[in-house]
Amino acid sequence: MALFSSSVRLWLLPNAVLLVALSVWGALRYPHLPGRIPKHIGVDGVDAWTDRSIGSAFVLVFVYAGMTVLMAGCAELTLWLTPRDELSNADADADADAAPFAGARAASSLLNRPGSRASARRIARALLLLDTCIGMSFLAGCAVLWRSTPDPNVPGWLLVAMLLPLLVGTAVTVAAAVSDRKR
Repeated sequence: MALFSSSVRLWLLPNAVLLVALSVWGALRYPHLPGRIPKHIGVDGVDAWTDRSIGSAFVLVFVYAGMTVLMAGCAELTLWLTPRDELSNADADADADAAPFAGARAASSLLNRPGSRASARRIARALLLLDTCIGMSFLAGCAVLWRSTPDPNVPGWLLVAMLLPLLVGTAVTVAAAVSDRKR
């Protein structure tokens, strides 16, 4: 039995490739890292340092791996939900006759459901695209984290390189959700 449906596996592929690329790049860079690596990057550059360890050097890779599992699970759950257009109104009417508050429960069960199967696929793809964008953002962070010299200066492109993918992924996800609500 497959862990994820075929549509999720297909859209999860770029995330898996990015995760493997980050892991390989980090493994190649790790022996060349200085004894102290950036722990926090503030407005004026690196403002906190930590000793080099597997955990500190690969924190972004570990967070991205966890985020990928979380987003893939959310995408899969989105596909498992019965869309609003497939729910029977007769079931809601039968529940309303059975108990005084059953109709309210039936109406509330429609909240946060995709409108259709096509909409569920769009939302699932948008979530996995958002995860890819998060990985691209972390890729930029790793470029600073895995420098071979302990330089507190951070290149000016870092903020844009980290925020732009996040903004694009968020915009696509919000657009998919808003599009679903209009239908």
